[in-house]
Amino acid sequence: MFTVFSVMLAVTWMHGVAAVYWMIFMRVLQGVGGAMLFATSNAIITDAYPVDQRGLALGLNQVAGIAGSFLGLVIGGLLGPIDWRLVFLVSVPVGIFGTVWAYLKLHDNGIREPARLDWWGNVSFAAGLIAVLVGITYGIQPYAGHTMGWENPWVLGALVGGTLVLVVFVLVEHRVAEPMFELSLFRIRAFTAGNLASLLSAIGRGGLMFILIIWLQGIWLPRHGYGFSQTPLWAGIYMLPLTAGFLMAGPVSGAISDKHGARLLATGGMVVAALSFGWLLVLPVDFSYWTFALALLLNGIGMGLFAAPNRAGIMNSLPANRRGVGAGMSTTFQNSAMVLSIGIFFSLMITGLARDLPSTLVSGLTAHGVGIADARRVAGLPPVSVLFASLLGYNPVQSLVGPTALAQLPPADSAYLTVRGFFPTLISGPFSDGLAVAFGFAIVACLVAAVASALRGGKYAYGDPNGEVSAAVQDPAASPRTTMEPAAPLGEQQPNAGSAPILVRRRGRHRTRP
Repeated sequence: MFTVFSVMLAVTWMHGVAAVYWMIFMRVLQGVGGAMLFATSNAIITDAYPVDQRGLALGLNQVAGIAGSFLGLVIGGLLGPIDWRLVFLVSVPVGIFGTVWAYLKLHDNGIREPARLDWWGNVSFAAGLIAVLVGITYGIQPYAGHTMGWENPWVLGALVGGTLVLVVFVLVEHRVAEPMFELSLFRIRAFTAGNLASLLSAIGRGGLMFILIIWLQGIWLPRHGYGFSQTPLWAGIYMLPLTAGFLMAGPVSGAISDKHGARLLATGGMVVAALSFGWLLVLPVDFSYWTFALALLLNGIGMGLFAAPNRAGIMNSLPANRRGVGAGMSTTFQNSAMVLSIGIFFSLMITGLARDLPSTLVSGLTAHGVGIADARRVAGLPPVSVLFASLLGYNPVQSLVGPTALAQLPPADSAYLTVRGFFPTLISGPFSDGLAVAFGFAIVACLVAAVASALRGGKYAYGDPNGEVSAAVQDPAASPRTTMEPAAPLGEQQPNAGSAPILVRRRGRHRTRP
C-alpha cells in the first residue's frame, strides 16, 4: 500500500488547490500502509525472539527506522531541487524490495484468534481522533486578527467534539465482545507506565524535528552563507549527530535491558534527553556548530537509551495473544502524541515570536528605506507566515515586502534587504524567545516521562513463572471475574519462557495451560 500510493503521489498531474487535496488524500492512504508496518513490526519481532533477546531485537528495529528517516531527509534534500516528485518516487524501489522480502522471509509465529471487526469502536475512534488532530492543526493558523486560531469556533468544536466522541469510544469498548482497544491491558502496570512514558516522550520530542529544521533552514544556514535552495539538504546533513546518538545507544540499551530490565535505562534516557534540551536552550541562535552537534548527539543518546528498553518492557508485559493489539495501541498513542507535540511546539514558538516580532520587523525594515506602511503591513502578518517564509527556500524579504516596494528603494538598500543573511538576522531575537519557551516545555515533558518510566516496576515479563510475584493483574484475555494471573518479575529465563505452563485459578478450580 505504501508503495502504490507513493507512485500515485509521484504522478500528481494537477496544480494548485486541486493538487493539494489530491496529495493529502494519497498521503492518508499511504499512511494506512505505514500504520500496518508500524503496528505489526513490534508484535512480529516480539513473537520471533525469546524474552531475553527482545530488547536488542526491538532496538535494532528502531535504529533501522530512525536511520531511514534521516537518510530520507538527506536524499529528499538532494532530489527536491531537481523535482519534488522524486521525493516520493525514491520510496518505490525500497517498497517493492520490502514487499517481496517480507512475503518470502517473514513468518507468522503469533497466536491467531478469529474475531469480528469492532465497527463501532473503529468508527468512533477514527472520528474522534481525526477531529482532535485536525483541530490542533488548524489551531496554529491565524484567525480573525489573532496570531493563532485557538478561539476559532470551528477549532473549539473539533477539539471538544472529538474529545466527546473519544469518551463514547471508551464506553463502546467496555461493552463490545471483541473490542479494538483492549482497555483491560491497562491493568498491567508495566504496559500502562511504559505507554505513558512513550506518550510523554513523543510529546517532548515530536515537535523538536520541526523546530530544529526551522532553526537550521530559516536562521543558521542562511546566516552562514548557504543559499535558500541549499538549506533543506544541509539541514538534514547537520542533524546527523542526532541519528548517530540514537544508533549508538539503541541496540546497546536494548541488549542491556534484556539482562537488567527497562526501568533504569528508560528513566535515565529521559533525564539525559531533558539535559540535552537544556543545552539547546542556552545555545545562542547563531551557535558554534560543534556545540550544537554535541547537544544533538546527547539528545540522540538519551532517546536511544529510552526507546528500545521501553518498547521491550511494553511488549514483554503483554500476553502472547494480545501482542498485536497491544502494539497497535502503543503505536497509536505514540503517533498521536507526535501530532499533538507539533501543535504544542508551534503554538509555543508563535507565542514567543509574537511578543517582539512586529516591532523588530518595523524597525529593521524602515532602517533600510522601506516605507512605514509597507513595514507595518509585513509586521502585521501572522507570525506563522513569517516563520514559514524563512523556511521554504525562497527569499523571505522579496516574498513579504514584494517586488513593487523593493523597486522603489535605492539599489544598495534593495540589495541589502534581499541578501540571504538579512532576514534571518533580523528575526533571530524573537526566534530565540520562541525557542526558549518550546525547549522549556520539552524539558518538563521529558522529566515527567522519566517519572512515568520509573513507576513501571522491576524487570518483568508477562506469565513468566520464575521469580517473586510483584503484582496481581487480571488476565486481559479472559473475563475479569473468572481469571487471575500473576504478573511476575523476570527471573532466570527458561529456553522458551512463552511455552512454560501457567497456573490459573478459574472459578475455584486449578488447571494449567500453555
